[in-house]
Amino acid sequence: MKLGVSSYSLFQALKSGQMTIMDVIDWIADQGGEHIEIVPLGFDLIGNPELPEQIREKAASRGLDISNYAIGANFLTDTEEAYLEEIERVKKEVDIAARLGVKKMRHDVARSEDLSIRNFNAVLPKLAAACRQIADYALQYGIVTSVENHGFFIQHSDRVQALIHAVDRDNFKTTLDIGNFLCVDEQPVGAVQSNLPFASIVHVKDFYIRPAGSPLGEGWFRSTHGTYLRGAIVGHGDIPMTDVLRLVKDSGYEGYISLEFEGMEECRTGTRIGLDNIRRIWAELG
Repeated sequence: MKLGVSSYSLFQALKSGQMTIMDVIDWIADQGGEHIEIVPLGFDLIGNPELPEQIREKAASRGLDISNYAIGANFLTDTEEAYLEEIERVKKEVDIAARLGVKKMRHDVARSEDLSIRNFNAVLPKLAAACRQIADYALQYGIVTSVENHGFFIQHSDRVQALIHAVDRDNFKTTLDIGNFLCVDEQPVGAVQSNLPFASIVHVKDFYIRPAGSPLGEGWFRSTHGTYLRGAIVGHGDIPMTDVLRLVKDSGYEGYISLEFEGMEECRTGTRIGLDNIRRIWAELG
């Protein structure tokens, strides 16, 4: 297992200008991280054509792997022309992933107001066709592409698996986020156990969980069935972190674990404490 950090965890500092992506790389290395996951929020890879190579060189100089490149995408478009344009746009992002030197890349797949299983089943062939084209394109670089369980529409463990099986490519898997299943009211322990065999990388995050009821104010959002959720420092929230990490460890998973901090605390503090907690729990599991 290699423990590291998604650059998204430091988005507060990137957005405010307190840190650059180069500062983030240094900071992760200084915390003893073994890899960085690149999420292009708070910095622009498209508009800065030299930046992918600069990031690659900087990470190498600090002894960090670049584990994964994670971008947005949506293949549920209004027209066939827009659908084909989105596929071509994501292929260009695959080129950037190759320039970063990664062998794993997550792209989103779809957003929809209609979250029903009927709608999912209806559009699944179209979504799978797009993912298949991108996976085939990424194969030239030896890149494994993946779908993450987020965005509500493809967030349930069974929907993720349905898409993986429909794409039917060895280099199309899932970025397995242990916390995101809660957004569709699926318990993390069972969902993680179901999808671990298909994981290309594991995201570790935590949430506070409160039952549906009166609004709880700033910082909280609601699951599909009304449960209140708020990002937490890993190990401080309500996810049974020891149980989930035991599943990951006992499975024999030896890949990247990427911390994602989404809490209200200062991002460097929240990320540092979360890293310490993951290390401690992992070591205690024996």
